[in-house]
Amino acid sequence: MTSTSATTTVARDDLELICDGLTFPNSLTFDVQGNAFIGESGVPFYDGAPSAAVLRIAMDGSREYVAQDLGRPLNGTTWFDGGLFISVGDDPGQIICIAEDGARTTIVNNLPGPGNYHINMVAFGPDGKLYFSQGAMSNLGIVGLDAYELGWLMRLPHAHDVPGLDIELAGFNAETEDPFGEEGSTVATGAFCNFGEVAKPGTRVKGSIPCSSAVMRCNPDGSDLELVAWGIRNAYGLGFLPDGRLIATDQSSDDRGSRAIGNVPELLFEVKQGCWYGWPDFVGGRPVTDKRFKASRGGPLEFVLANHDELPTPERGLLEFPSHSSAVKFDVAPDSCGAMAGQMFVALFGDERPMTAPVGPRAGRAVVRVDPSDWSIHELFDGPRHRPIDLRFHPTTGDLYILDFGDFEMTEDNEILSEPRSGSLWRIASDRLVALAV
Repeated sequence: MTSTSATTTVARDDLELICDGLTFPNSLTFDVQGNAFIGESGVPFYDGAPSAAVLRIAMDGSREYVAQDLGRPLNGTTWFDGGLFISVGDDPGQIICIAEDGARTTIVNNLPGPGNYHINMVAFGPDGKLYFSQGAMSNLGIVGLDAYELGWLMRLPHAHDVPGLDIELAGFNAETEDPFGEEGSTVATGAFCNFGEVAKPGTRVKGSIPCSSAVMRCNPDGSDLELVAWGIRNAYGLGFLPDGRLIATDQSSDDRGSRAIGNVPELLFEVKQGCWYGWPDFVGGRPVTDKRFKASRGGPLEFVLANHDELPTPERGLLEFPSHSSAVKFDVAPDSCGAMAGQMFVALFGDERPMTAPVGPRAGRAVVRVDPSDWSIHELFDGPRHRPIDLRFHPTTGDLYILDFGDFEMTEDNEILSEPRSGSLWRIASDRLVALAV
């Protein structure tokens, strides 16, 4: 069930600026004392972009970089049991733990990449396991020329997708210009294939670990890596509800590339062991061949998998966010927030038109509240300034902190307009959130 309703919203005056001058930050966490750790992604959106880094903001307001020269993009920082767990979508992807004494340990290594998306944030479950998601290598299963348009990738060839379950290819191949051949030449590429390689009908591809478009888990030391669920395109936000359910935001496929799809909502999923979430042939339980998904930049879609009957029934979402709103990270309000306790607060990063779809109305760039009792969506506020990307409740005060990625937009010519040091951290007092529920 999905519904959107107006509610009392946070006023601009309720937002307090805590820290500015950040360069494309995308992850926030707190230690048990309440010191903040902010991951600066290191994405190359301007000349001379630095490597990724983690900034510590102490309770007294002092700042110190606790990690620098990390691979990029850095996609997650999570504090757990005295260690800072950092997700690095480098080549290959890694999870690194930095202990309180500064010692670094690689927990998980050799994750898929480079590709459209990367390893995302880490979340620790009630079972003590380390959970993380791995994004897809392509938009919808086929490596295409849209790789050149992605500001964080801009490269071909790049890695193809790796299934987590055993699949059979239907034999669909997409034809594109061949950037490595003679002028005017074309090349065919199949799903789960390298660029320029065709998929033959009936080809079986065995599922493996690690894989792309999946949620996986392991012990906190990296041992016993296993698959939780496959077919979630890019579960950028991952976390647990108080009742132990694992929840993920899924950034859905775009109207771009060799297998374009239109009007796709962003989804919120409950991640369950052994399930298939449909990618690359279903969206929220609906087949990509559904007429609602007609693309503006491509013809009718065909299935790329031939063994749907062998796979689990594709899962439906708990709710649908508006198309291109880009639901990213979230947190759950603690008991100190009174009647707001247990409510989810979700950052909507916003669209990346025209890279991801033809020019159209803006979406996202806001924070919403989701009520898990009926999975309804409620407006909270626009902003804070540019693009909210992460938010966390403070462990001692219950205040809500919102991380703003900064100034990042795209022109009609797919050029990136971005401003380093435009990212910021904001705070909303817990008593203001409590007042909203009265």
